[in-house]
Amino acid sequence: MKTLLLGGTIVSGNGCYTSDVLIENEKIIAIGKTSAISKLVDDNTKKFDVTDKLLFPGFIDAHTHFDLSVAGTVTADNFLTGTRAALKGGTTTIVDFTTQYPEESLSQALNNWHKKADNKCSCDYSFHMSISEWTPSICQEVQKMMDEGISSFKLYMTYDTMVNDKTMFQILNRLKQVNGIVGVHCENDAIIAALRENAINKKDVSNHYKTRPDDVEAEAINRLLSIAKIINIPVIIVHLTCKKGYDVILNAKKHGQKIYVETCPQYLLLDNHFYDLPSYYEASKFVCAPPLRTKNDQECLWKGLANGVIQTISTDHCSFTTAQKALGENDFTKIPGGVPGVEHRGNLIYTYGVETHRINLETMCRVLSENPAKLYGMYPKKGIIAPGSDADIVVLNPNVTDVITAKNQIQNTNYTPYEGMPISSRIEDVFLRGHHVIEHSQITQEKMGIFIKRKSYNL
Repeated sequence: MKTLLLGGTIVSGNGCYTSDVLIENEKIIAIGKTSAISKLVDDNTKKFDVTDKLLFPGFIDAHTHFDLSVAGTVTADNFLTGTRAALKGGTTTIVDFTTQYPEESLSQALNNWHKKADNKCSCDYSFHMSISEWTPSICQEVQKMMDEGISSFKLYMTYDTMVNDKTMFQILNRLKQVNGIVGVHCENDAIIAALRENAINKKDVSNHYKTRPDDVEAEAINRLLSIAKIINIPVIIVHLTCKKGYDVILNAKKHGQKIYVETCPQYLLLDNHFYDLPSYYEASKFVCAPPLRTKNDQECLWKGLANGVIQTISTDHCSFTTAQKALGENDFTKIPGGVPGVEHRGNLIYTYGVETHRINLETMCRVLSENPAKLYGMYPKKGIIAPGSDADIVVLNPNVTDVITAKNQIQNTNYTPYEGMPISSRIEDVFLRGHHVIEHSQITQEKMGIFIKRKSYNL
């Protein structure tokens, strides 16, 4: 059966225009004026009037942590609940992070994540491969991961999964050989450890951001870029939070280095005053790493999105309940780090980005859809509304107002860091490969997601 979307405004990275969209067999088969499209329509075609609505390519969230064992617990959202929430928020594809546990091969890690995700996802999905151990056999496995459609990798410069500079150099050199790309969590682990040792009141949540200052992020970014420059390989800075890190990146780009940058809604919209809230119960909700920064940092990040220095907005969705956050009640270093966000990203970026004129619709399309599709090897299958592409389409109504509340969300947490924030849009319908999976903002079809084998980056 064919599906016809009538009269919507298609948003692309290059402009916006009104057109009809015809879908068949999970693909977009035609775009054009009603007079031209009508020749391809039959009596069984299902028609939807989307006049005055914005049609975005399905959003891609390339930074999620579902069903992750961490900090003595497991994230509140697994692939079943997390992808349902993602879909409701207009995200039709997620790329989650595998974890290579001690003495595991990359193939074992990948199999573990397939078991967690397969047959449970309500949106399409893929994985990044996090590397925490490096041996000659793992070095050889990198090509196998590329063959499996895992074309992006993750390294940490902090946590138990961190790699040292020598190992980072070796991994980057290997990725250059296979045309893979790596996203890196940039923080100086040793300085964080030293600052934590000096923290006097372990119950004070504000010590979280005081022991992870922006300097430790900027230093780690600079160190990563120095290593990458020697090898001459592009890298991705994930969840950039601060102006100091931004300035390091900008300076390197001015000297010809190719760098891709991601930020997240929490760093654009929330600031570190939340850590000073008198209630542990409230302050701990906002603990994530790197931590929230200042309003000046927020404005720097918005400018970076507008001028193209920052290419993507992902969520780093790593959700916990308030009961799980209470694990660190007597020691701030034990608070599970992460915030939920996969359900609210699209409306937040439209409301506080487009509506405030910090960015335009084209930029919103690029950072939520087009750029991640290119960077993570899915374009033009994903990331664009065009004939031949997957019929992943978000129908956003820009003429309504609402308020974000935990009570009305479906992600599996009993709070949202965006509680009470007004929004000026509503994601009303979502098509996943042509299937009408969200109707009137409600999920109508679940577990329709398929695994996406990805190619090398092309941005």
